[in-house]
Amino acid sequence: MEINRAHTLMAKALDYRALRQDLISSNIANVDTPFYRSRDIAFEDALAIERDRLYARPSAKLELAATHANHLNGTTEDASAHAEIFFRDGHTARNDGNTVDLDVETTEMAKNTVMYNALVAALKKNGAIFRSVIDASAKV
Repeated sequence: MEINRAHTLMAKALDYRALRQDLISSNIANVDTPFYRSRDIAFEDALAIERDRLYARPSAKLELAATHANHLNGTTEDASAHAEIFFRDGHTARNDGNTVDLDVETTEMAKNTVMYNALVAALKKNGAIFRSVIDASAKV
């Protein structure tokens, strides 16, 4: 059930934060795995795509023109359905080819946890606002 678009966007942000937490946990779990490359998601890009979809902002992507009713729309992949996962480069690989830096991973995990908790608090506050409106309207 969609309360409002902001609620939906925050819920999607929670999903992306949970996915990022899983990826960071996987990176930490594989700190001693030879040739393992650390992975992450482009959280801000995925959230911007979801925001554009929810608030119907025009996409920067050039759309195909359909000049006839029988033209197919083509297969458009729903980018908001999944966030882009990439290999986090920039860290030098150790002698075993592993690119996981435990200091970076624990720092990113702490930042992600803080943002996740902030989103949970915002969702609770958003729900409390709607609950108070419903309670106030019942008294009228």
